[in-house]
Amino acid sequence: MGKRVRLCGKAEVAPGEMLRLDIEGQPPLAAFNVEGDFFCTSNLCTHNRAFLTDGFFDGDVVECPLHGGCFNVKTGAALQFPCEKPLRCFPVTVVGEELFADVE
Repeated sequence: MGKRVRLCGKAEVAPGEMLRLDIEGQPPLAAFNVEGDFFCTSNLCTHNRAFLTDGFFDGDVVECPLHGGCFNVKTGAALQFPCEKPLRCFPVTVVGEELFADVE
């Protein structure tokens, strides 16, 4: 188990939205709200260094802004070329109105 860190408040990530997270001492992270369920992944595309939160998010899929590769934010699975390596995912815990994740 990694270190638990506060990500943000639930209200900061509306359903169908994503949020770039810049947390001191942590890698670039992204929070996603998929129909009221929250997910946290690395915010860097595994194909080329680009912030996924600069791309597009629809359903449970985020598309990289550089080359259009896609990932499932629930599982981290790479869904579309040129992305082949999965995203790192971090378990999210909701405590009251706050989101936390176990990061390494």
